Amino acid sequence: MLDRHPNIKPIIRQLDEAAINRIAAGEVVERPASAVKELVENALDAGAGRIEICYAEGGKALIRVTDDGCGIAASDLPLALSRHATSKIDGSDLLNIHTFGFRGEALPSLGAVGRLTITSRVEGEDAAQIHVAGGKMDPVRPAALSKGTVVELRDLFYATPARLKFMRTDRAEAQAITDIIKRLAMAEPFVAFTLRDVTGGGEGRVTFRADAETGDLFDALHGRLARVLGHEFADNALRIDAQREALHLTGYAALPTYSRGSAVAQFLYVNGRPVRDKLLIGALRGAYSDFLSRDRHPAACLFIDCDPTLVDVNVHPAKSEVRFREPGQARGLIVSALKHALAEAGHRASTTVADATLGAMRPQFSESRVYQMDRPSPSTLTASHQAQAPGFAETSAVFARVEEPVVDAANHPLGAARAQVHENYIIAQTADGMVIVDGHAAHERLVYEKLKRQMAENGVAAQALLIPEIVELSEGDAARLMDIADDLSKLGLTIEPFGGGAVAVRETPAILGEVNAANMIRDILDELADLGDSQTVQARIEAILSRVACHGSIRTGRQMRGDEMNALLREMEATPHSGQCNHGRPTYVELKLADIERLFGRT
Repeated sequence: MLDRHPNIKPIIRQLDEAAINRIAAGEVVERPASAVKELVENALDAGAGRIEICYAEGGKALIRVTDDGCGIAASDLPLALSRHATSKIDGSDLLNIHTFGFRGEALPSLGAVGRLTITSRVEGEDAAQIHVAGGKMDPVRPAALSKGTVVELRDLFYATPARLKFMRTDRAEAQAITDIIKRLAMAEPFVAFTLRDVTGGGEGRVTFRADAETGDLFDALHGRLARVLGHEFADNALRIDAQREALHLTGYAALPTYSRGSAVAQFLYVNGRPVRDKLLIGALRGAYSDFLSRDRHPAACLFIDCDPTLVDVNVHPAKSEVRFREPGQARGLIVSALKHALAEAGHRASTTVADATLGAMRPQFSESRVYQMDRPSPSTLTASHQAQAPGFAETSAVFARVEEPVVDAANHPLGAARAQVHENYIIAQTADGMVIVDGHAAHERLVYEKLKRQMAENGVAAQALLIPEIVELSEGDAARLMDIADDLSKLGLTIEPFGGGAVAVRETPAILGEVNAANMIRDILDELADLGDSQTVQARIEAILSRVACHGSIRTGRQMRGDEMNALLREMEATPHSGQCNHGRPTYVELKLADIERLFGRT
């Protein structure tokens, strides 16, 4: 065991500059991607319009950042490599920061643990170069450069070899660099970025490229997000533009049906700075809590802009955490803006739902396709005639046809019901394709939205049971239910203790009609167990409402009449969020006629 108290008198010493810089490097530069982030942020602060980043061996052997910014004067190069020397602030106000960098630690830290060369030219002056290795600085010398700055970092951590043992593989470090560049590129759509892997020398290969976007801010951001996150995200993202007092929120947030299995597609920025802030992440999750199950995560790219004095970015050396003066204001802005955008999306579901459906339906051919449509065989003709004969549809127990549709498909987004299959799925014809609706999931969402409206207005209407239903539970479960009895009564569910672990259900929500009260009570207990104690009262009520809604929805296995099906479609069109069920799954799939014809080789 390490002896922390040796029998010697401790002596306090002033560390030399090289040791101080190496300690600072441990805070600021954790890995090659951290160095890339610092250097690219410096280029952005310099007003660069084009930035090229080159790396070799995952950034461990080489990192080179070239920009066309304002440059550094030759006389300022030695100062740029001194600790706490910066052009970003004057030190009088650490809360009024308008730039990425302000600590003055990055360049001296990099020079302390690697071999750093800076070549720069200010307009109207000659280019100059300075080199530092392991903290030892060479004199400034003339150089050749037309514009901007080139920062070259070789042999990262050669001066602290122990740190190299903690580096991951070249592939993993290169991926981390790519992630950093993409994150920064999303915040700067008017700046061109090029990322090259030059391992092995030469020009290398471009691993990421994003040309400067044009147009207004939202058009440019939409184009950049399509380039970085993919067209699927851009096609299924909702524009966000909201203001609350001094905070301005912009960006794009994806539809709930475009959710992900982890939080990898969540990008949050404060005054253009990428951050990983628990407050903001929690607000994003809270905004989608009504639409996604707990194992699904929303996708979004959001920017909060405000007066720099309202947010403290000097919380962490890497500047990845922030602290708002009014944290509740920031959280409320995100939640309200996203909920409003999702409500305006109405019944819309993501296009990826249809793409996945078409992919599942597309037949797999082991050899070249052969079409014989022009000259069908006699057996094919016979089968076709039998299929079109009267009474064919009635032979299937899982198919119900709407004989005389009363709705004009062209006038409604979800079309006109034509049939119900497997006693749950509604087939509707639209003006340019077809829609397949999960009747149970759709009705579950509709009932949930009605319950929420009733709850907001004057409480959920209740219906008294002629004979109270007695539900036997454990004493612990009964106590947990009775703790929230007042909240449940606002949901139209009135319960009373009935001795031991039993409870008596006296009233149920009227909108549900006849329900199995025992099953509903047990579902509510399951929801309480899932939520734990971390949720707000409102979140717990909405989660319970969601479970309750399931008990009032159309059951799989019930055959619907044509007017019922069409009524369900019309209600879906008029109800916000009806494109997904209470768990974030799609309630319908829309297939365009062109896609269907492509499945059958008609194009």
